[in-house]
Amino acid sequence: SELIRGFLLSGMPCPSSCPPGLLALMAPGLALMATFSLPSQAGDRRALPVEKPPGVKGRTLILLDVNTKSPVRIISENFLSLQLDPSIIHDGWLDFLSSRRLVTLARGLAPAFLRFAGKRTDFLQFHNVKNPAKSRGGPGPDYYLKNYEDDIVRSDIALDKQKGCKIAQHPDIMLELQREKAAQMHLVLLKEQFSNTYSNLTLTARSLDKLYNFADCSGLHLIFALNALRRNPNNSWNSSNALSLLKYSASKKYNISWELGNEPNNYRTLIGRSVNGSQLGKDYIQLRSLLQLIRTYSRANLYGPNIGRPRKNVIALLEGFMKVAGSTVDAVTWQHYYIDGRVAKVNDFLKTRLLDTLSDQIRKIQKVLNTYTPGKKIWLEGVGTTSAGGMNNLSDSYAAGFLWLNTLGLLASQGIDVVVRHSFLDHGHNHLVDQNFNPLPDYWLSLLYKRLIGPKVLAIHVAGLQRKPRPGRVIRDKLRIYAHCTSYHNHNYVRGSITLYIINLHRSRKKIKLAGTLRDKIVHQYLLQPYGKDGLHSKSVQLNGQPLAMVDDGTLPELKPRPLRAGRTLVIPPLTMSFYVVKNVNALACRYR
Repeated sequence: SELIRGFLLSGMPCPSSCPPGLLALMAPGLALMATFSLPSQAGDRRALPVEKPPGVKGRTLILLDVNTKSPVRIISENFLSLQLDPSIIHDGWLDFLSSRRLVTLARGLAPAFLRFAGKRTDFLQFHNVKNPAKSRGGPGPDYYLKNYEDDIVRSDIALDKQKGCKIAQHPDIMLELQREKAAQMHLVLLKEQFSNTYSNLTLTARSLDKLYNFADCSGLHLIFALNALRRNPNNSWNSSNALSLLKYSASKKYNISWELGNEPNNYRTLIGRSVNGSQLGKDYIQLRSLLQLIRTYSRANLYGPNIGRPRKNVIALLEGFMKVAGSTVDAVTWQHYYIDGRVAKVNDFLKTRLLDTLSDQIRKIQKVLNTYTPGKKIWLEGVGTTSAGGMNNLSDSYAAGFLWLNTLGLLASQGIDVVVRHSFLDHGHNHLVDQNFNPLPDYWLSLLYKRLIGPKVLAIHVAGLQRKPRPGRVIRDKLRIYAHCTSYHNHNYVRGSITLYIINLHRSRKKIKLAGTLRDKIVHQYLLQPYGKDGLHSKSVQLNGQPLAMVDDGTLPELKPRPLRAGRTLVIPPLTMSFYVVKNVNALACRYR
């Protein structure tokens, strides 16, 4: 025990003279004596804090090891997925989804689901009309954009040689006019959102073609949420419009999965009457029956009920739904937004208490599913850092990445199968790509995640030193560490490699020494930091000191790592996010798919 204590206090790795298996013997001692503890993928293991030993000064090394024998969770290959809001019909961006630049950015995040849904889902009407009459209107951006409509169609004929997709190169003047139109519509959309009153939207057959073309060309699988608020007098679902959409999609042989409605717990505030869980379950059974009548969709996946934050009334709705239709859906879905975007501040994104709010929601959802359908997959859909459209220079800045990366790590460690990010491109400030089609910090974070992180989640074991909490205070983890097998799709690394991703919310740097199976291995560092003078408010990022930007409309930059020599201590700068690939670990858990 004295030997173990000596190594712990010195922060040094076990020397080569140590007996084999000493690290395993050290683990219980570390857990008991550690004054630093982190959430583990095997569960939330927290050590009891103790007094800082006398004579220990400065910052002590954090010892980190990973269980490489078997994964604790295996998540979907499409774990990080995307969402598009139907508001893109209103503000005109749907017509620009054929942009080569947008398709290139979306392809970077494939494979993934593309969920077409949002608050306007239940006001969406499908019209099987190819070329609706053009409303010329008066002079203004909308007027000129409609005159350019034929030009858009002609430019769409340019085919991507690789996939035969319709890819367009839109003239700058068209994008300028579209941005002007979108800025005007942004005010209208915000007014609808704050008043919770939405106007009807029409999705034409041609618009659906454009949406599917974008998903298919980008390597994304489309999930379409149907309008659930078309109700019969007895409050049952009126499926006539949905059937028209299903028949058209089937005639085009579109490979689509389906949902019904969005946040059904809010229907009373939208239409003045509620739809309870039992009725919603019957509506889903009705939709499943419709799908089975159409050969193309007889085996299509169906997801739902996409409830909001699981408060008491929402849990009651979910229970009623699961009793009736728990076996009908292929995964159970819910939504989460961390902060009200109208009042958010940059320090909010650094609060560990906020980062931990998701854990309680996961437990509530899992409790219901364990009662009615044990083993059913759970998805978090429509997740965003802020609600109410977000806030400029905040929810679209580097600072928002702390919440986003922690969300990915926490959900994966808890076995949530898919997380759908709201939104890829949107009228607000929660998106991954802005209206100049430039990737924002969360896009680059997502791209790194896709390139480096595989679906197998590994348990971590961490020990170190931290201060003793004052009476009545709880020390929350400001250093978050997660571990996965490295992505099998990344051919730069052999199977058996491990990727760590680390969030440092401390305002000081932290040092981590890799131990056990990770000891003395070559490590590749991918350190993501804000670029420019705006700091945490920055909308640009740098990777290992080099700013990230697209090479051209069809090419993403190479994500170059910084190699660290074997055995080197990892130094994590303050207020940063980083990925570390530990090469050639030959981890048993990671050798096979």
